[in-house]
Amino acid sequence: MTTTATAAYWEPLWAGGRRYRQLDFPEMRLMDEHLGPGRERPALDVGCGDGALSRHLHHELGYRTTGIDISPSAIALAAGHNSGPGPAWRCADIATGDLTALPEPAYAVITCRLVYRWMDDKRAFLNRVRQLLAPGGIFWVVTEIAGRRPATDPLQDLGITPAQAELLTADWSAIHAADLDVLRCYALHP
Repeated sequence: MTTTATAAYWEPLWAGGRRYRQLDFPEMRLMDEHLGPGRERPALDVGCGDGALSRHLHHELGYRTTGIDISPSAIALAAGHNSGPGPAWRCADIATGDLTALPEPAYAVITCRLVYRWMDDKRAFLNRVRQLLAPGGIFWVVTEIAGRRPATDPLQDLGITPAQAELLTADWSAIHAADLDVLRCYALHP
């Protein structure tokens, strides 16, 4: 059985032209409020996809950003948008890859947009994020919440369950959450 946290699952989707929810202004504004100016501090965008969030962190907020994705086609797409200096791109598996292969030992900001739901072992994923998060850093998570769509919507159960949300928010010193339509955005502080 192929799980959704593998390149074997995601690569054919990205290579076949599949695209996902675009980063929009309300989401960027909320992220900007919670993350603040980067001042060249390192940021890691987990599951960067086409790189829109990585580019926003890098160019608009001023973070020194690395975008990682498990799909080589997603990384190629993200890198193809660069016109001059921009984020660094790496094909990497946050769940099982060698974390020391990343360009920084710790990150001021780690983002995870529409990715947490797909992690098979959420507890292990969160532990890996904590290993990479610098003291005083912020883990920014954007995820859909199950049951927010109309009952007739085939994607109604796409989001995370209350139990998965509880696991996500456990063991952080400060938690800030805000809702945007079917999404919930979390700023988690160690």
